[in-house]
Amino acid sequence: MAAIFPTPTLLPLGDSALLVRFGTTLTDVANRAAIVLAAMLDNAPIPGVVEIMPNLVSVLLRYDPLLASPSVIQGELRLRLFGLAGAGREPRRWTIPVVFDGPDLAETAEALCMSTEAFITAHNAAPLRVLATGFAPGFVYCGLHNGLILPRRTVVRPSVPAGSVLFAAGQTAITATEMPTGWHVIGRTAFSNFDPAGHPPTLIGSGDLIAFEIAR
Repeated sequence: MAAIFPTPTLLPLGDSALLVRFGTTLTDVANRAAIVLAAMLDNAPIPGVVEIMPNLVSVLLRYDPLLASPSVIQGELRLRLFGLAGAGREPRRWTIPVVFDGPDLAETAEALCMSTEAFITAHNAAPLRVLATGFAPGFVYCGLHNGLILPRRTVVRPSVPAGSVLFAAGQTAITATEMPTGWHVIGRTAFSNFDPAGHPPTLIGSGDLIAFEIAR
């Protein structure tokens, strides 16, 4: 069955960019639509578009105004949006072993009124879809957790190591570089999603499915 996606809003940004927004809050269907559109534009580029930047619920197109006018870009985009429901690719599947020993693990479980063991079981219960990548090299956002909703920390940690497994706002994230974070640190993994010498430098992409498991 073809997916039913929300009707997007097209928002011109200056004279050389256009934002295609499928929602104003993060929902599963808006995120899926943004992922599928970004993949479609990569496979069938619009002449004049020089950069495609997907976000959680939107896709930004940056174009060269000397090569294409805003009306041409919007016309080409609308043609592609008609075929959006039938587009997409089969998701790649990944299994990520995690050592659940993060400094915020017990506090996270307690905030959700769960034991640590129950939280880990619920966290790993089903594969999570990669909502987006970016923010930092190899950084991966996964979600959405069913019922496991917790705000970010009020205090930012100045640095967490690469391979940190983070949790907040119904999502799990994986760091691939050392970085600051306001997310709850619940564990670590030896898996790395960033190799600057690799082609491509990252492995996991938006729309992929990740199954988390306890590292043995």
